[in-house]
Parts: sequence; structure tokens; C-alpha cells
Amino acid sequence: MDRVILHSDMNNFYASVESLYHPEYRGRPMAVAGDPEQRHGIVLAKNYETKAFGVQTGDPLWFAKQKCPDIIFAPPHYDKYLRFSQMEKEIYSDYTDQVEPFGLDECWLDVTGSTNLFGSGKTIADTLRERIKKELGITASVGVSFNKVFAKLGSDLKKTDATIMILPDQFRETVWPLPVSELLYVGKATHQKLRKYGIRTIGDLALTDVRFLEQVLGKNGVMLWQFTNGLDQSPVSNIGAKSMIKSIGNSTTAPRDLVSDDDVKITLFVLCESVSARMREYDFVCRTVQIGIRDNVLCSYERQGTMTYPNRTVKDLFDQSFSLFQLHRPKKPVRSLSVRACQLSVMGNEQLSLFPEEFKLQKLERMDKAVDTLRERYGYFSVQLLFIRC
Repeated sequence: MDRVILHSDMNNFYASVESLYHPEYRGRPMAVAGDPEQRHGIVLAKNYETKAFGVQTGDPLWFAKQKCPDIIFAPPHYDKYLRFSQMEKEIYSDYTDQVEPFGLDECWLDVTGSTNLFGSGKTIADTLRERIKKELGITASVGVSFNKVFAKLGSDLKKTDATIMILPDQFRETVWPLPVSELLYVGKATHQKLRKYGIRTIGDLALTDVRFLEQVLGKNGVMLWQFTNGLDQSPVSNIGAKSMIKSIGNSTTAPRDLVSDDDVKITLFVLCESVSARMREYDFVCRTVQIGIRDNVLCSYERQGTMTYPNRTVKDLFDQSFSLFQLHRPKKPVRSLSVRACQLSVMGNEQLSLFPEEFKLQKLERMDKAVDTLRERYGYFSVQLLFIRC
């Protein structure tokens, strides 16, 4: 029995959510964009009216304005996007517990075991689209197929409130004529390499000798060949299963160049607070801390160091981060910084050193948890830690 896999993609997600709160945007070219004053002046998302002018995600705002003089720029509101993403997943969970997110606005669903209850894959897809439109006020495109790759490809084929089916006995006619760049995991570099060898369509890739693809692209070549021939067997994750998170990080581009140690300390401390809170959310500790540094001529590099004891306290994350910065200080002012916790393990599986060190970490952990609780209840700015304590 063939699997029944759906891929649901909410259309123009950021722009659609903004238009719910601002009806004046509807029918007019608009884009969700970063703040030029904060040096994030690029297009993050756009609606179809903007897309018609050739505006692309990542375009600088001045360039987008040249293409579309009447474009409206709206600031992003990630709290709203997260809330809508969660409501989307709650709808999906009414039909299956096998729901795998792919970003905020896309999800795979395995409804193989649900068809006896809710109807065919197409029926479930149509029901999901209607519920998303009615309950969330936005539209979605849903691909229906027998594997994840073709289900996603289907949702990309026709945008704005559509169900697209790619069936086992028809996928060659539907999929093979498409540009190879449409295939999942074919990025710019892979696309250019394939074009070099005359591989322009998905069908070209499917009919290429798999041994040649392995020679040119390594294991990815074999994987892509399997995709094109309908051989993808990757499962859809269970919505209740803990994802295999390998690292937790955060980064920021500063409003102005960071020229002093205090500038760097404040920025690193805020990033470490965020990373520490997220590790507590997922119940992880880390062994390694990695920082990323980019200077004002856009030269960037990463450095990492090992923690004395695996933990997730703000203080230890900050101490390690700032020590790494001091050891690998750039010659030019800093434009952006990142902090990432790596080599994660579940809290409780690590044995911390006894007595003084363990007591100190437990005390810091309790304090950090108390700050989390206060911020969750009263807002982020209800309590502030001073980086000078580190």
C-alpha cells in the first residue's frame, strides 16, 4: 500500500498575516522587510502583487523600490507568525500525529492511517485548506503524493489555495519536465554543477547514470537520483517526538559597529541569555560554545571552546563566549555576533563535578529559571540581569 503524504504550505505567510492586521495592504504591493535603521534593510517576504514586479526575497529595500515604486514595507512581527504557525499545527494534529514542520509555514503530514476516518488524501488536503482559510484567515497550497519530496513539489506547483496531486503512476509526466532547480535540496551550487553537465530538468537527472552522479555530487547525487525516481522513503516525524536538535544559537547585527569591550560584552550577554533560555526550554546542557564574528568589512569566522562542566547557565555561556572573543579579537570593528551551544545532551544525563562546582551551577541554574518564569509572566523587560555580574 502506497503512503499518503501531504505537504501544506501557507501562501505568502508573513505578508498574509500582516494583511490580516492591516486590511489596507490587501491588493497592493507590499513586503515584510527588515529595519534599515538596524541594518536589516532587505525584503524578508512579499505578496503576489509585489512578486509580479520581480521583487525577490533578499533584495535590498532600495532595489525593491526601484522595481516597484509603490511598494509598501511592513516591519516583521515574529510573535504573530509563531502564534499562527502553532495554530496551523493544531489543525493538522486533528488528522494525524505524524506532522513534521519545515520552517514556520510548511509541514509534512503522513495521513496513511487516517484515510479510513477522514477520506482520501485529496479530501483531507481540501479539508485542511478550508479550515486554514476559515479559522486562520489565510490560504494554503497542499501537495498530495506517496512520498515527502513529491508532496512538497506538488505544493509548489500551484500557489494560492490549491490541492495538487502527484500519483505513483503519473509522476514522470508531472515531475520530469520541471526544471531541476525545483527539486528539494538542489541549491544554486548544485544547480550550476548539474547545468554544466547538461542536466536541466528533473527527468534529465532521473535518467542520468547514478554512478556518474555519485562521482560528481557524492552521496547527494545518489539521494537526488532516488528522489527523481520516486524512491524517497524518508518518514514523517511524529509531532510528539523530540527533534534531533544538534545545536542552539542566536545572532544579531548591531545597529552600529561595536568598538569597545563593553559593546561586545552587552551584545554577547543578551545572546547568551537567549541561548540559555532555549536550552532550558528543550532541557539541554552543552559541552561546547561557539561564537561567530563578522567585522565591518564583512569578514567573518567562527571559534569554539569547551566548557569546564556541561551546563546551560548564562554566566558560563557568557564567560566562554567573551574569552573566545578576547582570544580571537578582530582587527576591525564588529558588525555582528553569534553564540551557539553545541554538543548538546539531555539535562540529567551528565554528571557534574561534586560539591563547590555543582553547588555553584545549581544556584545559577535556579536564578536563571526564576528569570525565565518572571519574563514569561510579566514580559521580557520585567527583569534584567546585569552583564557585569559575569
